[in-house]
Amino acid sequence: MTVSRVINLEPTVHADTVQKVRRAIETLHYRPDATARSLRGTRSFTIALVYDDNPNANYILSLQNGVLGACREHGYELLIYPCDPRSPRLTDELSLLAKNARLAGLVLTPPMSENARLLARLKANDVAYARIIAARGDPKDGAACVYVDDHKAAYAITAYLIQLGHTAIAFLWGDPHYRSSPERYEGYADAMKEHGIPVRKKYVLEGTYTFEDGFRRARKLLAGKDAPSAIFGSNDEIAAGALAAARSAGLDVPWDLSIAGFEDNPFSRQAWPALTTASQSTSEIGRHAASRLLEQLQKGALPGSERFVPELVIRGSTAPPRASRKSRAATATGP
Repeated sequence: MTVSRVINLEPTVHADTVQKVRRAIETLHYRPDATARSLRGTRSFTIALVYDDNPNANYILSLQNGVLGACREHGYELLIYPCDPRSPRLTDELSLLAKNARLAGLVLTPPMSENARLLARLKANDVAYARIIAARGDPKDGAACVYVDDHKAAYAITAYLIQLGHTAIAFLWGDPHYRSSPERYEGYADAMKEHGIPVRKKYVLEGTYTFEDGFRRARKLLAGKDAPSAIFGSNDEIAAGALAAARSAGLDVPWDLSIAGFEDNPFSRQAWPALTTASQSTSEIGRHAASRLLEQLQKGALPGSERFVPELVIRGSTAPPRASRKSRAATATGP
């Protein structure tokens, strides 16, 4: 019973005893059987990670690792559940999942975490959940939430490109049904406007969070007259596609064209040159979202929210525009 109380984080066990039990658990590599625990009573020890079934693989893998780490820490099992966010049956599907799989709760990723109809149904059915969303402030909706300030990070990337001397900066959108897409666009647009640079419609192209779409749109930009001196892709896959398009057009990055991405996934680090980007700890975001949910389930803790702000990472894919470098060189050498 004492071991059970320690695993379930019950407050009635003395601190010294808790330490002894945890040392024994580590030494014996003991893991409780969540399925057996659930069958013995009415309480479930399994949660589900719900995500888009057409995902950014690097993002989902990192997220899974974070959520799984929290589950292991709290003695829970994890069910991985991909789904189609555009399905008209999504609300019914996830409600039935929670009931039929006897889940303790759900960790919802975008865009399911941003679906108001789904959230209302889960709440009405008393299904506990934690959300991961793109937002500038605490949504204060009474649910456990980790929100990522994509707007601030996108503003920082754009401001950095402007500080390098770029004014002709293109922006490549991600999927419009993800809230991160408008948040990143608005960060870009706000930085441009606050630095007195108009946002040119021809430099803003809609699309999806894919390498192929980044390549296609960058090729269109670079083939036209008055091509941009910098491209900001809404994620690293888009930016890597833009990098490939620049190479196919015979351009030297960053000397002919600067390129920046977002997320700091392997695409950004393995590209040549490596991409300037915004680094977000996806694994930590997943771990914190799951921990919020599990602490609520185990301790009755208030759901609460946590904020993450991706940080600017400067790498070799960005430099001052060629015209700006020539102007500085002429000033340095004199007439």
